[in-house]
Amino acid sequence: MTRTTDRQTTTRTTDPHPWRPTRRRLTDTLLTALAPVAACSVALGALSTWVASGRAGDPARIEVTAGRVFLPYGDTRDTAAFFRITNSGDADDRLVRVSSPGVGGEVTLGRHRTTGGGAAYRAPVDSAAVPAHGSLTMSPHGLDVILRAGARWELGDPVPFTLHFRRSGPVTVEAVVVSPGDVRASP
Repeated sequence: MTRTTDRQTTTRTTDPHPWRPTRRRLTDTLLTALAPVAACSVALGALSTWVASGRAGDPARIEVTAGRVFLPYGDTRDTAAFFRITNSGDADDRLVRVSSPGVGGEVTLGRHRTTGGGAAYRAPVDSAAVPAHGSLTMSPHGLDVILRAGARWELGDPVPFTLHFRRSGPVTVEAVVVSPGDVRASP
């Protein structure tokens, strides 16, 4: 806009939207910049927690070998199976359940315990740890799988089992029926 007066000529331009650092504009700019910074901070915190809990890196890599199941003797069909479980991954895992279509009845995890007087008994176990870069070896003197034998099992028969792990999922393997006195029964 130009104004003319008798004494002088003044030129004044007026911008309808000049940027001025008002309090509201500064607050809006700050909030806009803080949103991505806050999102990155939350993501970094979550990743740090994930790494600190041991879940980063290679997951658990489970291998089940040396499956043996004792042929029951006497009047009982109750018996036990044993496996060697190896975890070559960077994360711990847990054996949480064992199932088998080749057995009659329930299949449970158990551990042999002894009383102060030397008597032995089986105690049920909810799960068993398989450490990262480690192994779990089942034996008649420790952790085993308690089951009821099939009616027609003979020495050397294969029995299918599925071992269920918390993180790795199910692993299917066969155990060989062996005599309880067989040295190969302990993996």
